Amino acid sequence: MTGVTVCCGTVNSIKALWETRIKKSKDELKTEREQRDRRAVGRLTGAWEDRITLAKLKEKVVTEEGRVILRIEKEEWKTLPPALVQLSQIQEWQLHRIGLQKIPRFISSFESLIVLNLSRNSVTEIPKEIGKLTRLRELLLSYNRVSYVPEELGCCENLEKLELAMNEDLDELPTQLSNLKKLYHLDLSMNKFTTIPDCVVNLPSLEWLDMGSNRLESLPEDIHRMEKLHTLWLPRNELEYLPDNISHMQSLNTLVLSKNKLRDIPPLMEDMSNLRFVNFRDNPLTYDVTLPDLKEDDEEEDREMFGREFMHFYIQEARKRGSQTFTLVLNVTLEGASETGSSL
Repeated sequence: MTGVTVCCGTVNSIKALWETRIKKSKDELKTEREQRDRRAVGRLTGAWEDRITLAKLKEKVVTEEGRVILRIEKEEWKTLPPALVQLSQIQEWQLHRIGLQKIPRFISSFESLIVLNLSRNSVTEIPKEIGKLTRLRELLLSYNRVSYVPEELGCCENLEKLELAMNEDLDELPTQLSNLKKLYHLDLSMNKFTTIPDCVVNLPSLEWLDMGSNRLESLPEDIHRMEKLHTLWLPRNELEYLPDNISHMQSLNTLVLSKNKLRDIPPLMEDMSNLRFVNFRDNPLTYDVTLPDLKEDDEEEDREMFGREFMHFYIQEARKRGSQTFTLVLNVTLEGASETGSSL
């Protein structure tokens, strides 16, 4: 009886174990099927969502003057979906005030991109993949939160216009940007630059530069190397003097220096015959001069706006007063020497 009991117990144990394993196997298979089904549903859902997103993006694509443009304004698009890659033939991104926080790394897929306008968003970073856009002509990122510009941007060999105004923490640029041989327009206003970067001075085609509302304390001595520069905006900085070489900028016709800390105007600037618009308003200049009365054919508005006549008059007055001061000092010195000689 004992042997039979043991045998039956063993069989029962084996049977229970087998049934447990079979149940576990079935449960695992069921779970696997459920997960597979969920993944399949997820893929279908994702694909369906991509189709919906893609369809929505296609509604934003227009063709103007033969150029394919993606235009989105005043909608909420904090990120751009990967489905956008399917529209890689787009030549312009015009995305304004959409709350965009990041330029996607798949930007490199848009090799036909000519204009990238992402102004007035919340972009914090320019990805290094930007360097793949060798056809890009305009990069507009003003009023964002960019604090760093990658050296790869210097690979955008056809870039002509770069705007990085009002990014607040931006205070330097990589030296590689001097490779932008076609760049003629650069806006770096309302940032934290303390000097004009060397790479900017080295830009061979630069014609228009705005560095107003920064923290510029001085201008580079070799500023005259910017031979093609015709417009230079430098208002609201900390400039205390101007280098004499600024007078050698033969192409310069517009110079705005209002609200700085300038104490003088270089006399050599009197010979800048191409200078048509200049503004020295709100600077603590050494001499307080008053312009002579207007002639009948002069216009008050032009005189007030350009300040060119003021510049010439100030230089003449400074030269005259400087000469008078020198004469006075010389006379005092001679008189002092004469009295000393008499006492001897």
